[in-house]
Amino acid sequence: MASPLSADTANSSLDFGTVEVPARDESVAILMCSYNGERFLSEQLASIEQQDHAQWHLFVSDDGSTDSTLDILKAFQARLGEEKVTLLSGPQTGFADNFMSITCLETVSADFYAWSDQDDIWTCDKLSAALARLRQLPVDVPALYASRTTVVNEAGVGVGRTPEFSRAFGFPNALVQSVAAGNTMVFNRAARELLRAGPAQGVVAHDWWAYLLVTGAGGQFHFDQVPRLFYRQHESNSIGANAGFMAALTRIHRLFQGRLRGWIDQNVSALDTVEYLLTEKNREVLRRFKVARSQSMPGRLIGMWRSGVYRQTLLGNLGLVVATIFKGI
Repeated sequence: MASPLSADTANSSLDFGTVEVPARDESVAILMCSYNGERFLSEQLASIEQQDHAQWHLFVSDDGSTDSTLDILKAFQARLGEEKVTLLSGPQTGFADNFMSITCLETVSADFYAWSDQDDIWTCDKLSAALARLRQLPVDVPALYASRTTVVNEAGVGVGRTPEFSRAFGFPNALVQSVAAGNTMVFNRAARELLRAGPAQGVVAHDWWAYLLVTGAGGQFHFDQVPRLFYRQHESNSIGANAGFMAALTRIHRLFQGRLRGWIDQNVSALDTVEYLLTEKNREVLRRFKVARSQSMPGRLIGMWRSGVYRQTLLGNLGLVVATIFKGI
């Protein structure tokens, strides 16, 4: 099947990489959430069907679509069969709750799990690339894979890539930054059980929560610098891609609006309910972070520094300092 992207993107010099791995029979539960996604859904479904790792089952939780989304999904299910596609009803309380609800369902069981949006396009090796990394770890170690993405517009034309982060990933970073989009994430059964142990509703975003919980519990997080997904930007996106200087400035601006502080309040509240799952070291990081947030200046600055929290870029860390001064975090 020809690429659904425009000629400008398809003929670009982007190298998506190919991971050569022996054939394996690990099952992957693809967890998609849909809501009025008729415009781009068929292209996403086609890219899932073309995965070179064929042992997948697609679970779709629809959040009350009123367009032709369900018709498209039912036609896809009828063609591939119910053994490959299961349709479910979502809680209709927002995208994060929808993703968490489907992730926590007892009836969904697999060796690995992959979150999927309704409007992107996966490279054919997206699943196999993730599994090549995840299967290197013991099955009882919570492991989360994510990757960079190629950002495309509504017409499928490439407009940039998400950042190539160079700093270490971990819980002190996760406390103040969500580094990867959920549509790139694949995780093992141990990570899924961690997610099921936490709140099933009320988190800021499923992907940020996964990064927090897996790293906080001492699990492994792997960030693939090779883009494995075409991330489509349009006016209906719940959260836009972090690509380009202007996107970075937008996120820094949120530091001063109090928006990030509100999100962190939610994350900290959720972490308090599962503090027993965190490593001793990360419980101490969380404790110092919480104390620092409640201090007055300059104790707040000193406390943040002692907690060890950081963002991935120089600009981000400068914004973090200023936001700390003005109690924006």
